[in-house]
Amino acid sequence: MNRESIFFTITVSFIISIILVVVSFAILITSNHKRLEHHMIERYAPVSKMVFRQYFRFKDINPNFIENLENLNYIFIEKKADIDAITYNPNTNVIVEKDIRDVLFRVLQLKDKQYLYLKRNNRTFLIEDRNGLTTDSRVYIVLVFVIILITLILSFLVTLRKLMPLKVLKDKVSNLGDENFDFECCDTNRKDEVSLLGMEFKRTAKKLKQIKEARNVFIRNIMHELKTPITKGKFLVEIERNQQNDEKIKEVFIRLEQLINEFASIEELISSTKNIDKKFYFLNDIIDNAKDILMVEEDEVEEHHENKKLEINFKLFSIAVKNLIDNGIKYSPDKKVIIKTDGEDIIFENIGKPLKYELEKYYEPFFANEEKIENSFGLGLYIIHNILKANNYSLEYQYIEGVNIFKCIRDKK
Repeated sequence: MNRESIFFTITVSFIISIILVVVSFAILITSNHKRLEHHMIERYAPVSKMVFRQYFRFKDINPNFIENLENLNYIFIEKKADIDAITYNPNTNVIVEKDIRDVLFRVLQLKDKQYLYLKRNNRTFLIEDRNGLTTDSRVYIVLVFVIILITLILSFLVTLRKLMPLKVLKDKVSNLGDENFDFECCDTNRKDEVSLLGMEFKRTAKKLKQIKEARNVFIRNIMHELKTPITKGKFLVEIERNQQNDEKIKEVFIRLEQLINEFASIEELISSTKNIDKKFYFLNDIIDNAKDILMVEEDEVEEHHENKKLEINFKLFSIAVKNLIDNGIKYSPDKKVIIKTDGEDIIFENIGKPLKYELEKYYEPFFANEEKIENSFGLGLYIIHNILKANNYSLEYQYIEGVNIFKCIRDKK
């Protein structure tokens, strides 16, 4: 494990904490045992002295002495069988054991009774103490130790669980340089800092993916769109020079300039999350601008629409209309497209074959290139979809009796 890793630091801190807790537990147990031992010696020292004084003075324990002990709530056990039954009972707990000079001193507990055990010169004495049991706090110390230990372990596991996404996140971030923008691992509803960091990185990866996507669209669109003006320009250069042809060459260069501006607008739209600027424009002006950009003949577009006033971004919406017109002409046997209106909705119709897939499939960038279909709808519909969405429109498709119908529907909200 990397010693500079945060996981290594947390693990070492946890181990040190466990060691400190264990050492503290050992110190408390030892201290508690000494305190208990001192307490028992002080408690039973007078009784021990009385017993040994009586025995060594009179060489026996007389009934009067036993009666005096009973008055102090101490019961002297005389029979050896009774003494053995207690001292050799496996359930008997030795609370304190200490050698004081030549005396073996023990405090025993059996069930709810406490005994003083004394042995000197092979003479054994056992006295039952009826003044109450001595509470041993070792049980509480062990309980507290177990609780602290469990709490430390749980805290360690929870901390590791909270920080575990950092390992995955580190690997994912290191892959960003290889244009791997898959951050599905960071989906979570948690609100801790690591989870929020993962969510932010995921949003960043998504943004980078959009930027990459926009660059690809930009390049592919340049290759696709520049073909027409370049072809026309090459043709005009090769024919006889006159004023009319010079004007057409100028138109080609104007068209090229318009395309560059168009590409910049598309790139900004796809890669940016900012709201676009929208104002009110007439539909006639939008369609005329689209036809100018496309450089189509008048008879290729039939207009049967009302001159509606639309709240849109003129430049971008003109690009969407231009692509719809271009698709309609390109995929129609008669090379014509019809434009209609239905309320605020704009309809584009052309005769031709239906789409091979669901409309949503064509919203995927370069779907057409993956399918290897020449001059497909893929790129155009991807651009159209993004532009319409930015202008609060959506695209719907129908195929009725040999006619492709694309509807730009205004969002009701």
